[in-house]
Amino acid sequence: MDVITDFLSAVRVQGVCYGRMQAAAPWGLHAESGLHASFGLISYGQAWLSPADAEPVPLFHGDFFLLAPGRGYVLADDPRTEPRALHDLLLEKKCGEQIRFGGGGALTAILAGRFNFEETRGRPHTDFLPPLILIRSGQPGLLALQKTLDLLASEADRPTPGSELAVRRLADLLLIQALRAHIDAADGERTGWMHALADPQIGAALHAMHRRIDHPWTVASLAAEAGMSRSAFAQRFKEVMSESPLEYLTRWRMYRGSDLLRESDRKLADVAQAVGYDSDGAFHKAFKRVLGIAPGEYRRSVGMN
Repeated sequence: MDVITDFLSAVRVQGVCYGRMQAAAPWGLHAESGLHASFGLISYGQAWLSPADAEPVPLFHGDFFLLAPGRGYVLADDPRTEPRALHDLLLEKKCGEQIRFGGGGALTAILAGRFNFEETRGRPHTDFLPPLILIRSGQPGLLALQKTLDLLASEADRPTPGSELAVRRLADLLLIQALRAHIDAADGERTGWMHALADPQIGAALHAMHRRIDHPWTVASLAAEAGMSRSAFAQRFKEVMSESPLEYLTRWRMYRGSDLLRESDRKLADVAQAVGYDSDGAFHKAFKRVLGIAPGEYRRSVGMN
């Protein structure tokens, strides 16, 4: 299994809300942080995106953005415009409904929405997403994103039987396309999961871990997959990922283990073995350390017998 597939199997989109906005200058929206990832496409005009704790970014016709969960932002015609709360604007609106707001000036049209992810204990799956994915008009991958957004808009505008499921599937596809496009354009980044995947050596080790999660990996064997010395690999991995190779491996094993506990009735010892542990005791200890809950308690909390 490749890393992106493994990641999307673990990250669960619970729902998607999507709509069209027509904003007339002056206008500004402030969105609070939450468990959702916000995305948008500037289909006409221009805007400024100001993520929390980051410099404003100009957006133009055809630009796409996706903000990771936990990041509030301001979207406005000008960084100096006083924004209103997005929550207040959406109070009486339904998902998929067109929204018009702002003054009487230049128009900006935005196809916007958000993914709601299933909440997890401990450090969330979604922290693997880059803080901001920005795909500029004309970049490879944008055409596919636009087509998927058009399909999302169609399903949201005219709900029919099966639309809810179609929207979730399209949301998964949109996320895949955004991640692919971001990896292709990751040359300028120095750190982060996406940059690591694009790195030939660190990426090779990540792919090996995800492909054979039950293998008894050591730093030395992972360094061999990367074609590096043990010390150089450990240092490089920590620089890029902000955690050691075995810390990353343990965390991902616990996430995959939580999937097996939630989706099957396999015995704890079988789950432990499937993610690389010889004993259910060692798995139990690591699971509780990473996710903050014992495996049996976790299984009961998600409804498995």
